Amino acid sequence: MAEGAAEWEGPAQPDAAGGEDDPRAGPEGAPADGGAVAPAGRWRDRRSGVVLPGAAGTPADGEAGLLEAARATPRRSSIIKDPATQKGGGRKKTVSFSSMPSEKKVSSASDCISFMQAGCELKKVRPNSRIYNRFFTLDTDLLALRWEPSKKDLDKAKLDISAVKEIRLGKNTETFRNNGLADQICEDCAFSILHGENYESLDLVAHSADVANIWVSGLRYLVSRSKQPLDFMEGNQNTPRFMWLKTVFVAADVDGNGIMLEDTAVELIKQLNPTLKESKVRLKFKEIQKSKEKLTTRVTEEEFCEAFCELCTRPEVYFLLVQISKNKEYLDANDLMLFLEAEQGVAHITEDMCLDIIRRYELSEEGRQKGFLAIDGFTQYLLSPECDLFDPEQRKVAQDMSQPLSHYYISASHNTYLVEDQFRGPADINGYMRALKMGCRSIELDVRDGPDSEPVLCNRNNVSTHLSFRSVLEVVNKFAFVASEYPLFLCLGNHCSLPQQKVMAQQMRKVFGTKLYTEAPSPSEAYLPSPEKLKRRIIVKGKKLPPDSEASEGEVTDEDEEAEISRRMSVDYNGEQKHIWLCRELSDLVSICQSVQYRDFELSMRSQSYWEMCSFSESEASRIANEYPEDFVNYNKKFLSRIYPSAMRIDSSNLNPQDFWNCGCQIVAMNFQTPGPMMDLHTGWFLQNGGCGYVLRPSVMRDEVSYFSANTKGVVPGVSPLALHIKIISGQNFPKPKGACAKGDVIDPYVCIEIHGIPADCAEQRTKTVQQNSDNPIFDETFEFQVNLPELAMIRFVVLDDDYIGDEFIGQYTIPFECLQPGYRHVPLRSFVGDVMEHVTLFVHIAITNRSGGGKPQKRSLSVRMGKKAREYTMLRNVGLKPIDDIFKIAVHPLREAIDMRENMQNAIVSVKELCGLPPIASLKQCLLTLSSRLIASDNTPSVSLVMKDSFPYLEPLGAMPDVQKKMLAAYDLMIQESRFLIEMADTVQEKIVQCQKAGMEFHEELHNLGAKEGLKGRKLNKATESFAWNITVLKGQGDLLKSAKNEALENMKQIQLACLSCGLSKAPGGAAEAKSKRSLEAIEEKEGGEENGKLRP
Repeated sequence: MAEGAAEWEGPAQPDAAGGEDDPRAGPEGAPADGGAVAPAGRWRDRRSGVVLPGAAGTPADGEAGLLEAARATPRRSSIIKDPATQKGGGRKKTVSFSSMPSEKKVSSASDCISFMQAGCELKKVRPNSRIYNRFFTLDTDLLALRWEPSKKDLDKAKLDISAVKEIRLGKNTETFRNNGLADQICEDCAFSILHGENYESLDLVAHSADVANIWVSGLRYLVSRSKQPLDFMEGNQNTPRFMWLKTVFVAADVDGNGIMLEDTAVELIKQLNPTLKESKVRLKFKEIQKSKEKLTTRVTEEEFCEAFCELCTRPEVYFLLVQISKNKEYLDANDLMLFLEAEQGVAHITEDMCLDIIRRYELSEEGRQKGFLAIDGFTQYLLSPECDLFDPEQRKVAQDMSQPLSHYYISASHNTYLVEDQFRGPADINGYMRALKMGCRSIELDVRDGPDSEPVLCNRNNVSTHLSFRSVLEVVNKFAFVASEYPLFLCLGNHCSLPQQKVMAQQMRKVFGTKLYTEAPSPSEAYLPSPEKLKRRIIVKGKKLPPDSEASEGEVTDEDEEAEISRRMSVDYNGEQKHIWLCRELSDLVSICQSVQYRDFELSMRSQSYWEMCSFSESEASRIANEYPEDFVNYNKKFLSRIYPSAMRIDSSNLNPQDFWNCGCQIVAMNFQTPGPMMDLHTGWFLQNGGCGYVLRPSVMRDEVSYFSANTKGVVPGVSPLALHIKIISGQNFPKPKGACAKGDVIDPYVCIEIHGIPADCAEQRTKTVQQNSDNPIFDETFEFQVNLPELAMIRFVVLDDDYIGDEFIGQYTIPFECLQPGYRHVPLRSFVGDVMEHVTLFVHIAITNRSGGGKPQKRSLSVRMGKKAREYTMLRNVGLKPIDDIFKIAVHPLREAIDMRENMQNAIVSVKELCGLPPIASLKQCLLTLSSRLIASDNTPSVSLVMKDSFPYLEPLGAMPDVQKKMLAAYDLMIQESRFLIEMADTVQEKIVQCQKAGMEFHEELHNLGAKEGLKGRKLNKATESFAWNITVLKGQGDLLKSAKNEALENMKQIQLACLSCGLSKAPGGAAEAKSKRSLEAIEEKEGGEENGKLRP
């Protein structure tokens, strides 16, 4: 359940001490605090005294109605509309009343403490699966936490702050993990207080993630300041932030009177934060002055600082800052380094790099000199391009460009000359400029006879406006390689007479010169040349005269697909194909993209040449994809396929390109002039690989012998599924939807997350609605998606305005899965037409973990347990040919070994994370930091020592240890042992798998002959071929996964050792431990560098 805890309500239970039912609890399904029902069936919180940001819920009996309403009124710009098809079932509409404009934001530890002292209701979770509503407060002396009602004595219904050992956010204790109702509790609303020598837990659930963050931040601050708990109250006006603001105020106070005009103060705050609206700043000053009963509008230094802090402090960023700074209100270089390494996935970070970041983003001179980053500088850093969601490595060409052209997806435009609809739209030269600037690599030229023997481009439905063919060629020549230097395809729609065809050929040769690629294809080759080989070349796609003809002209079939569709729909269509005349000069310009008609896959695989390509209408391609998905993928390994939209799309709407990319179709032509969800997918997909217009297909869709079905609804053989964890934290500066006028300037935003890819990966989830907040709505909701083929998946974030009449589009951002960066990121939203909207962002947290094995270096190297279900093994299929099946049977045991080694290591890692109280998405460095905090005494002496055994980092106790620490050490030892076993055995097991794969491949060429000898024909022979390809794919994939797992384990050992050194766990008697550790670290690095024996060198 992704909703906040306030949406789940159950009957209150008696306290463990025997107390009666909580008097605050209402009837089942109603708010426990006696809230009232607002119009439209929404619950409103009416508690007085303390504002609960985000306290919200919906009545249980209203869920069905709301879901029905959601089905009846599909969201605009949402691609996946049916809630019944979504993973995890339909999502009910819920409303949060958090972050109302008049509320005071949390901007300091003092605000957190004040909130806690006022108190609020929390749910107390017990190990017996019971949940109690209790009112929690912090004593005024800040020494104890109390709750009521309780039949315990007042002195017992409390927890001393001095006894608190640790505060955990999320469901990260045994109580939460074993509670039968845990699935109904929102992860972001749960937190636990560990106390006492045995680390007992007080497990709580807040009404919203905001409230949970306030309690966690406040408690952590108190625990870290337990020796002098009142210091924060004394120094609130002397923090680095306030000192900087005073400096800014003094510099602007030209008269030196300590006051300034309101207009000056408003302008000054807007200079410091350009995203703020002037009306909002003025309203804040009026609120402050009214609270002080002032009559003057002049602003004092104190009022200026107060207004700035309340307007410019984002609570979610403040909570993050406090968390990573060890409860300070600023980051030093070490804090920032740990944040970048453990949370953001940045490798090879140094202290100097962190100090450079501080110097560039810290706003105060004092901070820059002393090396600390306060809240405003940290906010600026998180909003900077350095924290972009999009991987900077993918902003340049990062993929192998030496593969055949048929192995790439290619950005393609349909009817490029149009900027309006295809029914009546005029031809416009801007269509070519726009497409080429966007990195499009396949454009269309629909050419007809023009006046004065000059060919022209025009819409067949609007011949009154046309473009000179030569002028179009000159524009194409100018912009062809501005956005990409890789080959450009010209798809010719030839409707010209023979004389004007000759003019076309002459003009193309003259304008393009040596850029034209006219080399005859070599019959000795099996595949098309690569994009790398064809850099800055222009390739003409069109009809070609037969190679054995020497005539200067000849008759060929017509390639005008749309005209053919129209002709077939006419009443007098007799099934005959239309023919046109083609001149030799134009034919000679066509080399490796010769248009041919598609018949069937069997004929194509037998007789089609690699330089011939087929075009498919949208409807025809959809039929083939549904009926022959595996054949379509295999066909596209060698041949180019072009898909064009249906002629029935007279409004120039777009097809869904993902449906055809799943089949491996390379050239899916899009109407670039029509914005919307489908164009968002196309634009987002081709942002990767430097935006060059070419994207390498997944290896399972390229390998000559491999199995892949476009309609797969489960795990892809040989590919490790990944779990994508997305937390939608907040939004910034959402504009009012264009054309919306019913609600004035008020919007009620919510966020949809769409996953696009193979059918098994398609999913959609949505957040709650935050009412009446466009400036900084807080969502704080976490979602998890399983992605079975990451290389073909995309994530689309869509922000919508919740309206019962029809939800309005606010903004969206689409990004390929492989381009995601982990950690805390801002998503730059785009408008409906695809333009980046200034200062309009989503603040999110991204983590990617393994689901069932394997992993990729750095940002893909996290591990997560598969749960309690039985382990699943990838099964090999029976081919039906005994010699081949005997070989594959040999591979069964090493395959099981490989899966067992990977999953045993990952389960051991997750066990350590659980005992450290960390979620599966946490890094090992975060684990070691948590572990060290428990293993190092208050006098800085460790209770364990890092000992290198055969270059593996073990921890040995230095004396007697409590049971809690013994349990953690046992889990740590198991993790090292499982990692060591995998590192030492991986090469041997992988070699067995590879040998079986090689032995199987020796039968590949003779497969059909062997099948014929065994009497296999038709469907049975095809089934045998498919099973053979499946087995080869599994063997190759599992071998690669084991190799990746070994690299992951080696990297883990290195990171653990470095973390132990930095945490002080290597301080053993004798002083030689650290030197030995460094020598062992060098041994690990040597092993990563290419040792062959599979064991670490001592």
